[in-house]
Amino acid sequence: MHKFNGIDYFNIESLLSEEEIMIRNSVRDFTSAEIIPIIEKANREGKFPEALITKMAELGLFGVTFPQMYNCAELNNVSYGLIMQELERGDSGVRSFVSVQSSLVMYPIFTFGTDEQKRQWLPLLAKGEKIGCFGLTEPDFGSNPGDLITKVEKVQDGYILNGTKMWITNGTIADICIVWAKSDGKIRGFIVEKGTKGFSAPEMKGKHSLRASVTSELIFDNVFIPESNLLPKTDGLKSALMCLNQARYGIAWGVVGSMMACYDAALNYAKTRIQFGKPIASYQLTQDKLVFMVTEITKAQLLNLQLGRLKDNGTLKHTQVSLAKRNNCEKASDIAKIAREILGANGILDEYPVMRHMANLESVRTYEGTHEMHTLIIGEDITGIPAFE
Repeated sequence: MHKFNGIDYFNIESLLSEEEIMIRNSVRDFTSAEIIPIIEKANREGKFPEALITKMAELGLFGVTFPQMYNCAELNNVSYGLIMQELERGDSGVRSFVSVQSSLVMYPIFTFGTDEQKRQWLPLLAKGEKIGCFGLTEPDFGSNPGDLITKVEKVQDGYILNGTKMWITNGTIADICIVWAKSDGKIRGFIVEKGTKGFSAPEMKGKHSLRASVTSELIFDNVFIPESNLLPKTDGLKSALMCLNQARYGIAWGVVGSMMACYDAALNYAKTRIQFGKPIASYQLTQDKLVFMVTEITKAQLLNLQLGRLKDNGTLKHTQVSLAKRNNCEKASDIAKIAREILGANGILDEYPVMRHMANLESVRTYEGTHEMHTLIIGEDITGIPAFE
């Protein structure tokens, strides 16, 4: 099997600590050994490779930035980003699983939960003994989550939950869901446990993208939630958006893994594919494509490293995350399409990873804020004028 040595045209590794390099390399090796050999079959069958959950937990990949008291690694955000990058070189769906578990389930419990909720759930989630999902998006409310219609009514000792969520990663296999619902008109977060009467999570089928990932609906029909399952520090839509910002950060890093996988496949193919008596890498048009790819990878790597350092020193703005997510997803899609061109007809075969990454990136571009929504977020920031309506 071809050994992947990484792509680092500007020696960005010299800006990383020894620990960051060690963590990246261990996940890089894990991806090569455990994800890539099985992922095409999983993608073809439309199944998430659940055997990876225990292996990723043993490597300590869930909730890596949270305190060690919860069985977490307590790493910095650059290390977390590098982990997302290396996992997505394997597959966006596998990275999505880890991203949801860490950023959209463990993060809200850690940030908005009680000490008791943190002690109960975070160690189990970190060890992969429990799986979580995040329920914000609804069938009619995606880019505009503030108008969600899922609601709770206060009753003795708890709440009654009614509503539907859609496009929920991990939903069908999740043990707990972080569900966002309106309580007297205000959006709050709740922990809803699998097996609760009235709660079902059918899997959505027929996807051409993220096929090696579980995507579900969540249906709540008079579901009772005990008072102890309210995340008490949630305070309106801004709490849910804080979670999304964590996920967007991981995506900005993750798609660089897809970029690297596509570029690596295209470069190696171009150097060995002979047409008109010489490798297609010797032609100017092919070199132009390869140079575009390595340039955009380098720019995205530099963007991500500074993004991570800002996050680690506490000065990160959410609009900066939007810029990185927007740019990197767009360029990753461009690179996948160009790699497919270089591979010619072979580019559509799952002998190569390019078409799978291209299809996955169509979802990654859309979720956690579309390209257009991030454009408007940044546009408002630089002009002071909101243009959402």
